[in-house]
Amino acid sequence: MHFDTIIKNGTVFTASDTFRSDVGIRDGKIAALAAGLDDADEIIDATGLYVMPGGIDSHVHIAQPSGDGIVMADDFASGTLSAAFGGNTTILPFCLQEKGTTLRESLKDYHAKADGQCHIDVSFHLILSDPTAYVLGQELPALVEDGYTSLKVFMTYENLRLRDDQILDTLDSARRSGALVMVHCENEDAIRYLIGKHERNGDLAPKFHALSGPAAAEREATHRALSLAEIVDTSIVIVHVSNRQAMEEIERARKRGGKVAGETCPQYLLLTADDLDAAELEGAKFVCSPPPRDKESQIACWEGLQNGTFELFSSDHCPFRYEDEGGKLNEKGKRNFRWIPNGIPGVETRLPILFSEGVSKGRIDINRFVALSSTNHAKQYGLYPQKGTIAIGSDADIALWDPSKKVTITNDILHHGADYTPYEGLEVQGWPVRVILRGATIVDGEAFTGAAGQGAYLRRAKVGVVSQNR
Repeated sequence: MHFDTIIKNGTVFTASDTFRSDVGIRDGKIAALAAGLDDADEIIDATGLYVMPGGIDSHVHIAQPSGDGIVMADDFASGTLSAAFGGNTTILPFCLQEKGTTLRESLKDYHAKADGQCHIDVSFHLILSDPTAYVLGQELPALVEDGYTSLKVFMTYENLRLRDDQILDTLDSARRSGALVMVHCENEDAIRYLIGKHERNGDLAPKFHALSGPAAAEREATHRALSLAEIVDTSIVIVHVSNRQAMEEIERARKRGGKVAGETCPQYLLLTADDLDAAELEGAKFVCSPPPRDKESQIACWEGLQNGTFELFSSDHCPFRYEDEGGKLNEKGKRNFRWIPNGIPGVETRLPILFSEGVSKGRIDINRFVALSSTNHAKQYGLYPQKGTIAIGSDADIALWDPSKKVTITNDILHHGADYTPYEGLEVQGWPVRVILRGATIVDGEAFTGAAGQGAYLRRAKVGVVSQNR
């Protein structure tokens, strides 16, 4: 049998299996898994390398409206390029419905931003900020049938948050149409109360962002979101969980029979609230929501990755430039933490951090790494088995990892549009050295060999919360 490409001499890892095999690729698909394959136009020697599915980052913000004068650091070109160099072959960014617009209008504009720019495959979640009867009764069901099968709602941010009755309406519409709802859980009224208190006291430095978003505000909102989902009897995903209290709410809901998936992110494994207390305004670099917590919360989040509380490990990549009037140090942000844009870059560093801190340090095994970095995302969001695994018939989205390669993360080696990384100076062990998208090598060492526009838009299937092995 003749192949376009054969990957030889590597060890293949999936979420469930480890085996020695050559991988034969034809017409962008995995066509054979066997020893001794040798007839191909291209043969890639993977001796000493790990052959794994390309990463899927299902929580990424790029080219998203961010407020007056504030501009995200990544468009689709830079965001997908950065993702590729981080070992990813698919990302799922968010299409934001601004108030007063329809979902169709928002999608038209967002697709226009992505058209011809993507270096890897993409698929869009929806963000609902204005759940009118027309949106919930007409638009959302039709869009779900068109493959837009997930949406996000916010319980915080004054211009985005939904009231409980609006969340219930949205959950019910999603249940009837087969969509999956992701929830950002923080109590906006509690946060606004604390912000006002700090402002009255003149406490305006970045560190007060963390103090204005305590774990209790996340825990309460998590409990409320899970209760609302229980009332409607539908599935939800609790995103970017930062602490043990919120994790315990997820576990309690599961014991009651709730259909819930959990997600955490690198910032909750490596950063703490103390990082926001850096000299001058350096703490602005670490402002995100929920904010980083403390060392005990880091331990808890690792436990959640190990025991299955979290099925998903995402970056929540939300990049802004630091030295920029349209970014972290905008004029109002320099004076008051309230106006510092929320979000940090991380799509390129997500997988090296998880590999190094997880696999290389013995916290998780390599199969769990594959599940958390790729397979579970594909299953949860309707892309499996096209994506997220190495199996005959699946897309040939493959990342070759050197498990012994040590790299010191610095912003000048990254490819995002931000002018900093919150992980500056972190040494990691394990790095993707070749990335293959649908059979074509797009990253080879430090060189990009693909092209803008090579990425495709992916229509997704309807999937409720997928029960992972815990």
